Amino acid sequence: MFYTVDTAKSFEQAAADLDAAVKRHGFGVLHVHDIGNTLRSKGLSFTENCRVFEVCNPAQAAKVLAADMQMNMALPCRISVYTEKGKTRIGMIKPTDMLAMLSQDPALGQVAREVDEKTTLMINEAK
Repeated sequence: MFYTVDTAKSFEQAAADLDAAVKRHGFGVLHVHDIGNTLRSKGLSFTENCRVFEVCNPAQAAKVLAADMQMNMALPCRISVYTEKGKTRIGMIKPTDMLAMLSQDPALGQVAREVDEKTTLMINEAK
């Protein structure tokens, strides 16, 4: 269900490289949630870093929404760059697994496979 890789890169470099890989593959970054900084800004003790990238390919999103408008709640895809006990990691919940839990529509399954392939490439390139 999860696809996660470790990288020898710094957190900042991995985040920058993911951003570039997303754009190279025809996706856009809709927003980046900096969860680590948000928690620290609220006065919480949080030593790890975590940025969640909301990524989307408009053509693929349109296909998903045309098949089932309720799937808007599963969009956009999220890819995280984070640290865990001194290691930098990049990961996501696999689109194929997420959509399979929500729908049995074969058209959605095909879109999920295509998005899964692209997002996995992005993660591997950023690694």
